[in-house]
Amino acid sequence: MDYRKLLALAEEAKEHSYSPYSGFRVGAAILSTDGKVITGTNVESATYGATVCAERAAVVRAVSEGYRDFEAIAVASDAEGGSFPCGICRQFLAEFGLGIKVITGKPDGDIKVNTVAELLPFSFTGEELQKRDKQ
Repeated sequence: MDYRKLLALAEEAKEHSYSPYSGFRVGAAILSTDGKVITGTNVESATYGATVCAERAAVVRAVSEGYRDFEAIAVASDAEGGSFPCGICRQFLAEFGLGIKVITGKPDGDIKVNTVAELLPFSFTGEELQKRDKQ
């Protein structure tokens, strides 16, 4: 799938954002390795700590539908140049693969493509837990 099209789907998902506190709308569209696209949006809470980011919403929805292998995720926000996933979302994405491409920007403008590994160097993964179990 064309990454600009994936980013356009993230832009559409952003329209469903529930962000009454920050006013910062975010949408995400995650692409499974078999071509399925699942979207998500940010959902805020007055406590902020209970807020769910668009990236995690998309991943949770995808996993709930039986998808666990992902090629790419696009993230759209109201920021002029787009937004990268926050630290928690980077760690969450790493759970499903350091090679997942993260696309941000604007569908009709410049886009940036990085892997999760590039955005989260020295990440903590399930491999660390396996190493511990072997000791």
